[in-house]
Amino acid sequence: MKLELLRANNEMEEQYYDFINEWENSGEEITPYAARLLGMDYKSWLTHTCKIENVDTCPEHIVPAHTYFLVLEDKRIIGAINIRHYLNDYLFNFGGHIGYGIRASERKKGYATLMLAMALPIAKELKISKALITCDKNNVGSAKTIIKNGGVLENEVMDDGEVTQRYWIEV
Repeated sequence: MKLELLRANNEMEEQYYDFINEWENSGEEITPYAARLLGMDYKSWLTHTCKIENVDTCPEHIVPAHTYFLVLEDKRIIGAINIRHYLNDYLFNFGGHIGYGIRASERKKGYATLMLAMALPIAKELKISKALITCDKNNVGSAKTIIKNGGVLENEVMDDGEVTQRYWIEV
């Protein structure tokens, strides 16, 4: 079974809608946030996503970032991962450099661990030497994924009544 990380592109539209429909049908919010349509159609979302990748075209209220999809050889999207080039105050405390999510039907198969491992060399190319990755304290699966990739828990912080764990990974 061949898996690869691919940046979003025009050919992925049908698979993307399949991916987000599963999230929406599960009643969960799509993770990472960057993979959400936010009221846009796919083509508008793709244009917006491409703008965010470049420091010159990235909107001022967010940081530049790259979004990738973990894709099976049959082009099915398994998960999404967002790599932020640097941290603002909010990301430093609660969001981290990398956010990721796996569609519900593909969880507990090791895909998140693999996807994060595949993303770390990309983070290194983006000049990130130490990546902050966060998760909700009650998300044991995500914590295990981070730890399997070398994450070391620094601390826990409160965010909107929820405890967020902050892990660092040497890239």
